[in-house]
Amino acid sequence: MPDPATPRRRKPVSRRDALRATGAASLGLLVGGTANSASALAHASRGSGAGAPGARRSVNAITQSVARWCFEEIPLVPFCRGVADMGLTAMDLLTVEEWPVAHDHGLTVSCGDVAAGTIEDGLNETKNHAGIIEAFERHIPHAARVAVPNVICFFGNRRGMENGVGIENSIRCLEACAPIAESEEVTILVEVLNSKPGGHVDYIGDRMDYALEVIRAVDSPRVKILYDIYHMQIMEGDIIRTLTDASPWIGHYHTGGVPGRAEIDDTQELNYPPIVQAIADTGFEGFMAHEFIPRSGDALRSLREAVELCAI
Repeated sequence: MPDPATPRRRKPVSRRDALRATGAASLGLLVGGTANSASALAHASRGSGAGAPGARRSVNAITQSVARWCFEEIPLVPFCRGVADMGLTAMDLLTVEEWPVAHDHGLTVSCGDVAAGTIEDGLNETKNHAGIIEAFERHIPHAARVAVPNVICFFGNRRGMENGVGIENSIRCLEACAPIAESEEVTILVEVLNSKPGGHVDYIGDRMDYALEVIRAVDSPRVKILYDIYHMQIMEGDIIRTLTDASPWIGHYHTGGVPGRAEIDDTQELNYPPIVQAIADTGFEGFMAHEFIPRSGDALRSLREAVELCAI
């Protein structure tokens, strides 16, 4: 997910808005046949957890996706065409209204934004619970029908709250949401984000030990962590050991270059091929979505290069 330095659109502030607000400031190739129909995708998604429902697979170990918000200077339809043309099979963080556009281009929506709270107003505050539960009750059945395997929510801003209170409140809300997700076989993802200046300052879920305490307590196969490699490199580092140890509770990954959330190339401190190999070694079957702000002047070329880099 982005950081709060990028421009946005939804009011109240949505995840994407907070994300776009961040990216500006810090500024797969997969081989296979044509995409399946929505009904076939829905059938294929059953029992696959966060995996790609009916997505085209290749010898590559990880199914790659791309976060839409990072490339919003390209209109959605041309972007879908460009993504599909380079062999990617999925797109991340599309709103419900945008899902049909991706599906029309043979793309899986790897993680849907259903406005279940925001980065700032999330699971840790009990006053947000009714809205989060209602959003999941309304949109998860639709996600299941159209083969969207994952939906997102957030821990929320601290606002002086102690960790223990935030953890207990988050567990309570997710325990209410888990049966909705389990009944439809759609996975709820809760994202860890960095809380440093330039990131999502005051975000309470900024460490993996916090997220793991919540997700382990909820103990549902349909409630998992969205492990954002970019954000956790900034907060904790130790990426490979952390994702290996936490693999049973991770349902999705995001990439991004550190520092600056630019391309994941040799200008930054993360070395993605070994990270991707480590993810593959855990037996992960979900999506890894690229969530970087392209600086090269050729956004699709930057994305293509990232996909090639991670096609282990």
